[in-house]
Amino acid sequence: MGLKTKFNLGMGVAFLVGLGLAAFMFNQVLRDGARQAALRDAGMILAQAAAVRGYTATEVAPLLREQLKTRFLPHSVPSWSAQTVWRGMQSQFSDYSYKEAALNPTNPSDRATDWEADIIEQFRRDPKLAQFASVRDTPTGAVLSLSRPLRIANQACLSCHTTAAEAPQTMVDLYGPANGFGWKLNETVGAQIASVPLAVTTRQADELLKLYIGGLVAVFAVIAILLNVMLHYIIVKPVRQISAAANDISMGNMNAPEVEARGSDEIASLTESFNRMRRSLASAMGLLGST
Repeated sequence: MGLKTKFNLGMGVAFLVGLGLAAFMFNQVLRDGARQAALRDAGMILAQAAAVRGYTATEVAPLLREQLKTRFLPHSVPSWSAQTVWRGMQSQFSDYSYKEAALNPTNPSDRATDWEADIIEQFRRDPKLAQFASVRDTPTGAVLSLSRPLRIANQACLSCHTTAAEAPQTMVDLYGPANGFGWKLNETVGAQIASVPLAVTTRQADELLKLYIGGLVAVFAVIAILLNVMLHYIIVKPVRQISAAANDISMGNMNAPEVEARGSDEIASLTESFNRMRRSLASAMGLLGST
């Protein structure tokens, strides 16, 4: 096995080990970045919903208060407004979703599914929990959900949710007497849940990983070529010249030309030493021949 082969084999093994470690670490960083990006998207959805809820409670509901005596208008309900505004945006973000799920909602369409009920139970078990992130598998891929609890912190909220008898009759007529009653102060009745697909951010992470690995391979290839060129001209070629000269001398050809020493590195020093040895050997052979 030649020197070049040994050198390239060793360098190749070192590169593969390094590439594997770098790819593993970079993949972890990219996956974490993809999750953080999904969390930011979900956080923006929740922030937008909170803004709509606040605007509805402070600006819209007071204007509709008198009309509620004759007809219940869900437009005055912050939860209804936030979800309706999101549905208007969902044509542009079909893979994203926002829902205010409840265990016992006034509007049956807000009733929590099994996985949403599990999230609500997380908040009910831990009243101090302000936010919860979870990932679930769906037929279209993994989905990250960022959730915040819906807790009854204002006594005024119970005016519509204690009993059907105390609630506005127009609301009971619209939703029935069996939905959204029995709520208690400080109780967690539901959760705001923003769901974001991980497929998009994961795909971007995969593309970046491929680009990163491709870049490393390209850099290694360039370095390997340069090192092989340097190895050939700085080490292999001079050593071959010395080896050829040594072979000539061993065959008795004392008239072979000296090997040209170039530079002042170790190879040049070896060449000069070889030439001195050759001259010394030629002198010694000459003396033996004259006796």
